[in-house]
Amino acid sequence: MTAVKVIRVMGTSKESWEDAAHEAVREASQSVDDISGVNVERWTADVEDGEIIEYKVTTEIAFPVQH
Repeated sequence: MTAVKVIRVMGTSKESWEDAAHEAVREASQSVDDISGVNVERWTADVEDGEIIEYKVTTEIAFPVQH
């Protein structure tokens, strides 16, 4: 059985929540090896003048514990 570690990462995008989730995984993968899954916990956005100006997702990123 493999132990898995989970970290929380927020991603942002000017385009969409999906892009924000991709950004979170991209950023995490720069310092974490072998990412095995992502869970989007929260979907939020900044709004200005009635328009979304920035999409945000809070994710949990899972990866195996290295021995």
